[in-house]
Amino acid sequence: MPATSSVTLNTGAVMPTVGLGTWKSQPGQVEHAVEFALKNGYKHIDTAAGYQNETEVGQGIKASGLPREQLFLTTKLDNPDQRNPAAALEASLKKLDTPYLDLWLMHWPAPMTRDGKADKGHDWLDTWKTMEDLYLAHPDKLKAIGVSNFSVEYLERLLAVARVVPAVNQIELHPSCPQDDVVEFCQKKGIVLTAYSPLGSDNSPLLKNETVTKIAQKYGVQPANVLISLQANKPMRTVLPKSVTNERILNNAKIVDLTTEEINELHAIDKTHHFRACHPSWTGFGGIGFPDCK
Repeated sequence: MPATSSVTLNTGAVMPTVGLGTWKSQPGQVEHAVEFALKNGYKHIDTAAGYQNETEVGQGIKASGLPREQLFLTTKLDNPDQRNPAAALEASLKKLDTPYLDLWLMHWPAPMTRDGKADKGHDWLDTWKTMEDLYLAHPDKLKAIGVSNFSVEYLERLLAVARVVPAVNQIELHPSCPQDDVVEFCQKKGIVLTAYSPLGSDNSPLLKNETVTKIAQKYGVQPANVLISLQANKPMRTVLPKSVTNERILNNAKIVDLTTEEINELHAIDKTHHFRACHPSWTGFGGIGFPDCK
């Protein structure tokens, strides 16, 4: 199918398909990356309290001169803040210097203590209920809420009691981690998927994969463009390429329409070369329901 330029959330809001990711983008670099991206056609910026760069992302947004209403801005509730989402929301709004968020995600279904240990005395489902309360009470501050790093098992648990269906589930998605079970479940429930690490994260071996390079040569683009385009060619899907260099930020925005055969070829990579760059075990909660992490 041809690539999209935007998707519509279950709230009715429009979310640009390609956004600038800022994970591991350091203060001192990320301000410029955000400013440059917004001055060169991007309208979607993704950050998180856990990235510790919300202040700088906010500075980049201001420096770009782009009116706030033309920007789609996502941030995430950090794991150690799950016992007090209201304070965390206010802190994110203040750091980003914005009156509202277009999307606020629970970063992981993994409450943690301030010293980085699993907080097993708190249920993430209670955190979601508080996020719902905030969303319903403050439509001026929160346009949508969603989740990140949620498996089918955890989504089923959430939807069994949710008053608000998550607008988005942001997960690792690339040819070596296609997560077909999560994709299928979210599509049935009207939940948009946002793909992080579309290149397979740092120093991705996927950039040298023969299938990827062959398709890139056909279209006269970089291998990165093929991997980003794979996500943009899927329905109900947005994608977050990440860079702090001008040339790559510009290049990553080039999306090509892939054929069904090419999409199938890229999907077949997982059969011989599966990997997950961001394994959930670091949270202290094990595989959090992902079949390849059990």
